[in-house]
Amino acid sequence: MTRILVVDDDPPMCARMQRVAEQVYGAGVCTVVGTLAQARTLLGALAFDLVLLDVNLPDGSGVTLLPWIRQHAPQAEVVIVSSLGDDATVLQAIRAGAVGYLLKNGEDMEMELSLRSMQRGGAPIDPVIARRILLQLNAPEQAGAEAPPAQASAAAATTTAARGDRAELTERELAVLRLVAQGHSNREIAESLHVSINTIETHAKNIFRKLAVHNRSAAVHSAQQQGWLG
Repeated sequence: MTRILVVDDDPPMCARMQRVAEQVYGAGVCTVVGTLAQARTLLGALAFDLVLLDVNLPDGSGVTLLPWIRQHAPQAEVVIVSSLGDDATVLQAIRAGAVGYLLKNGEDMEMELSLRSMQRGGAPIDPVIARRILLQLNAPEQAGAEAPPAQASAAAATTTAARGDRAELTERELAVLRLVAQGHSNREIAESLHVSINTIETHAKNIFRKLAVHNRSAAVHSAQQQGWLG
C-alpha cells in the first residue's frame, strides 16, 4: 500500500488532500501533520512513498524540507501543493527535489488526475504553471523569429500601455495582493485586515480584472514581473 504524508497546517485543506489522495491510492493511506518538525520526525521513523507538502508552514518554508527528505528519506517522492505559485518558488522547489507542483486553487479533479499521472511515471505540474513555463520557453524564439524589430517594439509598447491602463491597483488591493503572494487564504487575509471575507473576494475580483488574469497565481506572477512585491 502506498503511504502518503500530508504536510499542511490548514485543516480543511488537509481533509481535501486526504480525500483526493484516497480516491487515487485507496482508503487509509494518508497521515497528516502540520509542521516541518513533525514531518521530519515521521519521515525519520516511517517509510513514506509520497509527501504532499505545503510551502508556508508555521515553522518555515516547506521547500527547505526537500534537501532533508532527499538525504534522509530518499524513497519518498515530494509534490508541492501550495497557494504560492510564483516562478522563483516553483523553480527552487523543483531544483531541491520536488517531482511536481500543484496549486491549491485547482479543482479536485485536476489534482486527482495529476496524482494519477504519477502512477504512470509522470510529473504532476499544475496546468497554469506548465503553461507559464511553455510561454517563457517560447517567448525569446518567437520574438526574434516572427517579428521585425520595429514591429516587436511597437507591440511591446502597446502591451506596456495596455498593462498600465489595467494595473491601477489601490493601496488596499496591493495589500491584499501581497498577502496572497505570501500564501494566505482569503479568510486569513480578511482576519489580518479586519474586514469581511466578502470584501476580500471583491478586492480579488478587481485585482484579477485590472491585471487581466483569472487566478491568484497569475496575479502574483504579474505583480512580481512589474516589481510590486519586491
